Amino acid sequence: MPTALKLFSREWCSWCIDAKDYLSRHGYKFTEIDVGQDRTAYEEMRKLSDQTYVPTLLAGDDVLANFDTNQLEKFLRAHDIVP
Repeated sequence: MPTALKLFSREWCSWCIDAKDYLSRHGYKFTEIDVGQDRTAYEEMRKLSDQTYVPTLLAGDDVLANFDTNQLEKFLRAHDIVP
């Protein structure tokens, strides 16, 4: 079973939009959680990443927060996540 991806984001965040676009454009499946609309999800993200930055990506128990495209690609490869 493939590792599930969760993307913690905010609607107005340009980096979040870029991350969503990248994942979608490359065919990755992910669940988006808008922490601006869901305070419980915000607290979960904060506990997982120990910070408040979005976008934050969760794959299994591993977190990638405040990332760029190169870091995202490495993270996906390291978790054998393919489109």
